[in-house]
Amino acid sequence: MLSGVLAGALARRSFTLIWKTVDAGDPPKPDQRQARLSRLALALAVEGAVFRLVRGLVDHIARRGFADVTGRWPGETEADEAR
Repeated sequence: MLSGVLAGALARRSFTLIWKTVDAGDPPKPDQRQARLSRLALALAVEGAVFRLVRGLVDHIARRGFADVTGRWPGETEADEAR
């Protein structure tokens, strides 16, 4: 649970930093009437990609830490995936 909160905070900060390189203004939100569709689509695509990337990396790192402590990989193993 803690890793999920950490991933969310890290992803939010990362998206903010990335968006500042794309546009000087704040990213548009879907509920903003005047938001241009192209700018909104770009913001949503970047935000989704950043959140998925950060969440996946944090999840994998947390699983590695768990495996280092317990000697067992949480979740599916390679043998499970082969079936």
